[in-house]
Amino acid sequence: MKLFNKLCLFLGCSLLITSNLYASDDASLSELKKEFLELENKLERLEQANKELVNKPNKDMKLYATLRPTYGWIDNSGEEQFDVKDALSHAGFKSTTEFKKGWVAILHGEWGVDLSNNGDFGKARQVYVAVDSPFGRIGIGKQRPVQYLFIAEYIDIFNHGNSPFSYDPESLFFVNNLITYSKVVNNFTLMAVAQFNGEQGDNFQDLINTGVSYDKDNLHLALTYTKQDALADDVVIGDDQIVAVSGAYTLESGLYFALGYQDKSYNRITIMNRDGHTFDFSVAYPIANQMKLKAGYFDFKDGMNGDDSRDFNGVNLTAEWSPESNLRFHIEYLNRNFKKQKDYSSISVGFRYDFADVWNY
Repeated sequence: MKLFNKLCLFLGCSLLITSNLYASDDASLSELKKEFLELENKLERLEQANKELVNKPNKDMKLYATLRPTYGWIDNSGEEQFDVKDALSHAGFKSTTEFKKGWVAILHGEWGVDLSNNGDFGKARQVYVAVDSPFGRIGIGKQRPVQYLFIAEYIDIFNHGNSPFSYDPESLFFVNNLITYSKVVNNFTLMAVAQFNGEQGDNFQDLINTGVSYDKDNLHLALTYTKQDALADDVVIGDDQIVAVSGAYTLESGLYFALGYQDKSYNRITIMNRDGHTFDFSVAYPIANQMKLKAGYFDFKDGMNGDDSRDFNGVNLTAEWSPESNLRFHIEYLNRNFKKQKDYSSISVGFRYDFADVWNY
């Protein structure tokens, strides 16, 4: 740009000199100097404006919301009722600023909207700040852990507040007081997170969650490890350790399938240790441009014996109609078969509307 400005200055001077080639009196020379200085000042202002434009930070702000009410029949342990439920409606904003080439500051806030309970707004889902750089991304605040991002997200395809159904009972969705680090290297994503809570936990550290994922084209594979303190009345009584794997793939026909498996060890100081697992399998298939069928099988074991066991398995069958990309209607059948407790079944219809808008400034 500087070269362009200098060229303009040179051409301008050349024109001025040519137009006054035959002017030899003092007045003409004085006028020529004056025009030359004015042209030089204009070009300097142009160069300064150019510099400010180039150095101006790249900023954007995104506002978004999704409302997901459902209505249906529920048979919970033999008690039947019709009820309005909520499939995790929420709203939030996200702002990013590129303050240096390759360095981006991120501010993200997201809160739940409970349509099944007065439409209350306020339970935090994600509230954090982060910096993304060529060396990786670091975030501090309430965030998604590795366990959800690498394992649950790929099997979490249903319109229900308790999905994924086997992953849900004792696994991670959002974590407070979290420090996260992630780095993408070719097709691999490395991620590690730790929770630090000065009022609870052992040595003020009550969660470590690490993992690696491989993502290329339509394939996803991941392996994670989690160690989380088990607390009773703010006292550490042991820990839970989880080794998990996930895989997902989309065929050319549009058929999507994903699975997530967690092997969980419940290590306790005062009572007997036990082992359990979670298994979720999800599949989706488009039968028309706007229609999709989804199905899932899930199996949960907590390793407990006797009547205290909450072991169950079950199925989910869902049909979706999406007349627009941000609009979805569905009908769902869900059944949980408990080993020691009474079963749960539901048939529901739901409506989902998503809104998002982005401003650059």
